[in-house]
Amino acid sequence: MAAGRTRAWWSRLAAQPTRAAVLALALFVALGAALLMLPAATAPGRSTSVLTALFTSTGAATGGIAIVGTGSHWSAFGEGVVLALIQVGGFGIMTLASLLGLLVAGRLRLSTQFSTQAETGSFGVADLRRVVLGIAGTTLVIEFALAAILTTRFRFGYGQPAGEALHHGVFYAISAFNNAGFALRDDNLVGYAHDGWIVLPIAAGCLLGALGFPVLLELLRVGRAGVSRRIRHRWSLHTRLTLATYALLLVVGTLMTCVLEWNNPGTLGPMERGDKLLNGFFTAASARTAGFNTVDTGAMHPATLLGICVLMFIGGGSAGTAGGIKVTTFAVLGAAILAEIRGRTAVDIMGRRIPEAALRQALTVALLGVALVMSGTLALLTTTDEAPEAVLFESVSAFGAVGLSTGITGDLPAVGQLTLIALMFTGRLGPITLASALALRERDRRYTLPEERPVIG
Repeated sequence: MAAGRTRAWWSRLAAQPTRAAVLALALFVALGAALLMLPAATAPGRSTSVLTALFTSTGAATGGIAIVGTGSHWSAFGEGVVLALIQVGGFGIMTLASLLGLLVAGRLRLSTQFSTQAETGSFGVADLRRVVLGIAGTTLVIEFALAAILTTRFRFGYGQPAGEALHHGVFYAISAFNNAGFALRDDNLVGYAHDGWIVLPIAAGCLLGALGFPVLLELLRVGRAGVSRRIRHRWSLHTRLTLATYALLLVVGTLMTCVLEWNNPGTLGPMERGDKLLNGFFTAASARTAGFNTVDTGAMHPATLLGICVLMFIGGGSAGTAGGIKVTTFAVLGAAILAEIRGRTAVDIMGRRIPEAALRQALTVALLGVALVMSGTLALLTTTDEAPEAVLFESVSAFGAVGLSTGITGDLPAVGQLTLIALMFTGRLGPITLASALALRERDRRYTLPEERPVIG
């Protein structure tokens, strides 16, 4: 009976995957907003408007921006709702992206990297169960390890009571792995900027969540088999491309932040050299998708904000808790540019040729992402007098489901906050559903039109 229901669900998903994804997230956000509007969800002396509840629910479910202090505005019940939104939202996004990947692989008869690396023509109950249980198990193991480290640090490093230390450890572990960026302090993680035992585990959680389930699964399989030359050569192109591009952008982001902010009195300037490097690295890691900050983002130089905008727009790995257009999209477009410069007709990466369909999908996702960000920025500029670089930063942060803010979000008018809500929602689901929809709509046309080349440039 259960197997029949699962097959029916899979058939409905195959028929309308994008519609089901949008509707499910919308209902989930609405439920979260309704719970946050309950009097029990708000701390004594505070009040929650419909817009604040909706903004917080959307931000938590998509890993976006927080509009009020989580630890100061919400009660214990409210914090529990926010945490549930973060956890279920992150798990749902990973599961959705992975299942859509399975669906695309089955429809196009490609080899899938989620389980056996064997070519498959159809997927059934066993495949669905394997993906969901794999994501759940990976999530729980990583979050448990992070919570244990952080709880120990809060308990013995800061003298917090055992219950409070556990609460903080679990909250930050879930928020980090799901790349939500929600913190229990109003200054986010600024108060822990000098503590590597807090900063580094949170950064590790953000990075692991942003890599994506397919990559994590391959890394775990290699870990069990032992790292060897033979195993490394079996890694899929997706895994190699994700790891290489992610590492490159992490190094570039760290160098950029350290160089531009090294002497800034509002950010890294007053710190010792080791702390500057630590917080430069954390900023580069968090700016990719997480949204935590150990320095005042609003005090950064405009050049740094622009560089972080680029990192936020690119985002993390596919089928993970990260947002943005994804590092694989960025890498494929970079390879296409390099091939064009070299005069090559085919695009090759790491010994593999990229299909033309993948190139078109990457270009479509990237350009529509640019269109969304520019539309959101233009809408915000017409409703506020804030600096253009701050407005652009908020738009990119919302689209990339990052959560970093220059501090202007709470001062925006209602229409501006609604614009950011729309950006968080569409930015979080957009690249996933768009890429899968494009792949599923592929059809071979049985004729070709006469060729004529327009003038380019």
